[in-house]
Amino acid sequence: MSEIANPPERQGSGLLVVLTAMPAEQLERALAKLAASFAAEDLLIAVPDTIAANSYPALRIVPTPTTSASWTLTPADFVNSYHLAEKLGARAIIVLGPESGSLEPSGLRALAHAILSTPVDLAVPCYDLPPHAGLVNSAILYPLTRALFAARVRFPLAVDLGLSLRMAERLAGAAQRFSALKQGERLVWPSNEATVAGFTINEFNVGPRTLPQPAEPDINAILALVTGSLFADIDAKAAFWQRARQSPPARYALPHPASQDGAVDIAPMLDAFRLAYTNLQEIWSLVLPPNSLLGLKRLSAMSAAAFRIPDSLWARIVYDFLLAYRLRTINRGHLLGALIPLYFAWVASHFNITDSGTEPESHIETVAAAFDADKPYLVARWRWPDRFNP
Repeated sequence: MSEIANPPERQGSGLLVVLTAMPAEQLERALAKLAASFAAEDLLIAVPDTIAANSYPALRIVPTPTTSASWTLTPADFVNSYHLAEKLGARAIIVLGPESGSLEPSGLRALAHAILSTPVDLAVPCYDLPPHAGLVNSAILYPLTRALFAARVRFPLAVDLGLSLRMAERLAGAAQRFSALKQGERLVWPSNEATVAGFTINEFNVGPRTLPQPAEPDINAILALVTGSLFADIDAKAAFWQRARQSPPARYALPHPASQDGAVDIAPMLDAFRLAYTNLQEIWSLVLPPNSLLGLKRLSAMSAAAFRIPDSLWARIVYDFLLAYRLRTINRGHLLGALIPLYFAWVASHFNITDSGTEPESHIETVAAAFDADKPYLVARWRWPDRFNP
């Protein structure tokens, strides 16, 4: 995935593992897992709470500035990690987010090996999650990132990363630009930054992981935050992704065990979609072309058992919302709010498809392929936004 020569030989003392802000019990579990995964002399561990050093005297633990606890990596985490690595002369960095104590030693060692022993600048984990987890990522973040940046990264907003020093410097620079522009709500998208810089990215299967949950798990707020942040990053990097580039090879969709949670009641999701179809026509008509509106009309009349969103329609909806975000067709907060019931409709459709026997990962790969196929539509509309207006 790199477009430039291999990075220069890495110098320094070893691996720096940065543990981001997390509750004390999670920090203890993460330290125990690191102690079981690596020889103490092979790594430095940075924690935001130096009291933990007393519990593991055999580990080399150093303090790092405390940041606000978050369910994802924050811009401050990237700034602090790079500055600390520079100060300590580390060769490479692993940043681990909350609940990282749930990672298996084999996954931790895979990230460390990639960043220390291979010419990889960004090592991204691929998590083995339950079928009903991470659906915002599956519906929007993964297929959009894959189509536009040709990056085969299943979790573009992963909460654990392996970084070369130049990758850490790049991410810290992006984070500092957000601070300078007072863009506090922006997230840093590591795979996008690496792709634009021509750095080498690789993905590693790390097995199961417990994902951290926001303090207030409001799906409306989460969807607006991550989608709005990704839309803004895509807008900022438009000159790059509009250039033609080879799509990544298709992923091999690994089968997952059947969900132990049983069938999901999709009725509330469909009720939200149908209510929005009645109340949001004026907004949707400003964003979506007539063919998409016709598709939504057909969906609104479908029974719950038959409800399916065509993958091509979903890709077109997300692309048109991205275009409306760029053009400020309506207030961006209202725009992202109008996407939420459509996302619920996609989730209901996804559950119907997987309950009928399709492997969840197989369907997600099919969705991503639809985004790949429809990228020319986005590029054309981005360059000539009025061409397809009714």
